[in-house]
Amino acid sequence: MTDYEAARVNMIESQLRPNKVTDERVLAAFMRIRRELFVPERLRGVAYVDDDLPLGGGRYLMKPMVVARLLQAAIAEAKDTALVVGAGVGYEAAVLALLARNVVALEESPELARIGRSALVDHRIASVSYVEAPLSAGHRQRLPYDLILFGGAVTAIPEEITGQLAEGGRIAAVLRPHDGVGRATLITRTGGALASRVIFDAATPLLPSLVAKPAFSF
Repeated sequence: MTDYEAARVNMIESQLRPNKVTDERVLAAFMRIRRELFVPERLRGVAYVDDDLPLGGGRYLMKPMVVARLLQAAIAEAKDTALVVGAGVGYEAAVLALLARNVVALEESPELARIGRSALVDHRIASVSYVEAPLSAGHRQRLPYDLILFGGAVTAIPEEITGQLAEGGRIAAVLRPHDGVGRATLITRTGGALASRVIFDAATPLLPSLVAKPAFSF
């Protein structure tokens, strides 16, 4: 077992399982994805730490436990089409690709997208499509989405993105006021109406371009 494999096992046994991640599909996906390939080379030695990793420009790779619990709550299915808003280096999109049919990775930083594309090639994952565009508009060309995941905290969900959610769809995001406590939240669309449920507290950093409060919020 390599050092990275050992770190991956330790992440699952010390970070995920003790924090109520029990879905074996989610755990297996985290075991298969080599997180060290989704970070700049300078961060590979700390790729599996229980923390948000700074990527530069105010962007972070979310800590593994937060991603795992969001995905577990969202119950990704093999038939789902998913959208990752603020996909960054693509780690969440890669994990999600093992749980859903196809994934759109929406990212506005060409450098982060470059890292993500390279890591996806290394994993031979072809079901993730990177789209470089502003985050607040989502990606209308592939709507509706069964699952929408945010790759960082947001002060509120942009109305344009909620409009891209399918009936029965789920949004998994950390909602965080500017200086307040972040709350990992699951939002579902049923009968055209949206309902939200707080899952747990999370100190996830905000996505810089989605800090301004949009018109739609919970």
